[in-house]
Amino acid sequence: MELATCNPNRLLEKLAGKPDVVVLFSENRINPADHPVDTWMTEEIADAITQYVENGGRWLAWHSGLASYAINGKYTQMLRGYFKYHPKQHQLVRYTNTKDNEILSDNISLDLLDEHYFVHCDLAQTTVFLQANSVDGQSIAGWYHTYGNGKVCCLTPAHNKEGLLDPGFMNILEKCLVWISA
Repeated sequence: MELATCNPNRLLEKLAGKPDVVVLFSENRINPADHPVDTWMTEEIADAITQYVENGGRWLAWHSGLASYAINGKYTQMLRGYFKYHPKQHQLVRYTNTKDNEILSDNISLDLLDEHYFVHCDLAQTTVFLQANSVDGQSIAGWYHTYGNGKVCCLTPAHNKEGLLDPGFMNILEKCLVWISA
């Protein structure tokens, strides 16, 4: 296995090489604290991403890979969901799997101090495999589907170092990568 990383400005070049799997962990905002906010996802990049997946590519949109993208854009339509908001304070979030999904066959109950992502998800067009609950409510935390000849998986946890290194989270991420790679 070869692992390559790149900034979003080199994504077109990397996609041209037809990688087996792409994991996007980058929000669309380049300068989130500034006004106006600049974004990197152009129509050309969105077209290249959706063509890559339609032609058999595998795409994992992880955490910020769901954030700040145009709601009606091609990229978000391919994901069949998007980030809406998260509460300002990190909360204890419990992640649990849903029944009858292809990614998490074992029962999962994982507690992380995390950004509790609230998302919109087109439930009629995808399969939910992970849910999140906190004092702020319940939301979808992971979903997957095919797109053309390719596969798409979306995963919302984790935000901080402790969550990213948690063995339970790493297990979930591994199972997402196994599914998307198969």
